[in-house]
Amino acid sequence: MVSLTGTSDFVREYTDGHHGNSILILDCELTKEAQTRKLFSNLGSDVINDMRSELEEKIDDDCVLYTRLDKQKAVQGEFVTGHRGDVISITGKLVSHPAKKAVAVRNMTSFLDSL
Repeated sequence: MVSLTGTSDFVREYTDGHHGNSILILDCELTKEAQTRKLFSNLGSDVINDMRSELEEKIDDDCVLYTRLDKQKAVQGEFVTGHRGDVISITGKLVSHPAKKAVAVRNMTSFLDSL
C-alpha cells in the first residue's frame, strides 16, 4: 500500500477472521497535508469524482470522512470505490472551524477540487 500512502510506516495487527482464517490489518496515520494530498492524488479521478458526489453521506456529524476502496482491485494496482466485502477503509478527521458537517463538506469539496 506504499503506492497509495507514499509511506511504508504501517502498524501491523494480526487477528482471526470469522471462519478462523488469519487476517493482517495494516494501519497508517497521515498527519501532514502533503501526505494527505499525495494519498488523495493517488486515488485517481474516478474515485475522487465518486467521493465528491457522495460527500454528504461520507462525512458524519463529527466531521469524520469514511470511504472504502475495493481491496482486490487495489492489490492489482487499480483504485476503485468499494461498496461491500473486501475493502480498504480510509477514515479521517476533517479540519473544520466551526466543527460542523456542512463546513467539513465544504472544506473537503475545496480540497478535492484543488487536486
